[in-house]
Amino acid sequence: MRLSILIPAYQEEATIGEILDRVAAVDTASLGFDKEIVVCDDGSKDRTFELASAKAAANPAIRVVRHPENRGKGAAIRTALAAATGDYCLIQDADLEYEVSDYPALLGEVAKGADVVYGSRFLANPRPTGMRTANYVANRMLTVTANLLYGMAITDEATCFKLFRTDLLRELGLTCTGFEFCPEVTAKLGRKKVQIVEVPIAYTARAIEEGKKVRWTDGVEAMWVLVKHRLRRAP
Repeated sequence: MRLSILIPAYQEEATIGEILDRVAAVDTASLGFDKEIVVCDDGSKDRTFELASAKAAANPAIRVVRHPENRGKGAAIRTALAAATGDYCLIQDADLEYEVSDYPALLGEVAKGADVVYGSRFLANPRPTGMRTANYVANRMLTVTANLLYGMAITDEATCFKLFRTDLLRELGLTCTGFEFCPEVTAKLGRKKVQIVEVPIAYTARAIEEGKKVRWTDGVEAMWVLVKHRLRRAP
């Protein structure tokens, strides 16, 4: 089987090279997966595209696609998804908040038959390292809302580490452009009654001055997306 690792990247010149090195070094073959890494540069004005392209030139497992203008994280994920050739897709941020050493735990659940696996930042550490109080409260509120609206029992709705069977992810018909990828995909899985398996993962939050882009308005939008999809009539 093949794993496609999708990396949306915007203004990440400080970390894109390091994260690509880390992802490339992960041994997925021993777990039954060869891997490809698909980076979507989302119209960065810094050297993100240049640095990612240099890594791709040196490693055939890495491919880089690009938006000429910034369109948002969700749009970048969808563009990377369109280019993916793997049986499964894993979302990976271009910063260093998440540990690639958690890949085996995620893939282990796939080996057991899971179609969707979320890496939960709260299972191993109820208060993730460096997470600001406002972000912590927003994460808890979004997770509780998703559980109440869709009959789920997950602990981390907004985690980056989401692993999907690729055909299932494509069937969801995503329309997200920004940070609403997480609530949209969770809501659509909930409506389909797709089971989400969770595994504990490590996490170290970065600060706004270090490049973190999520703002309080994104939390408000995420809440609305969860509610909006619950209210929609079934097709």
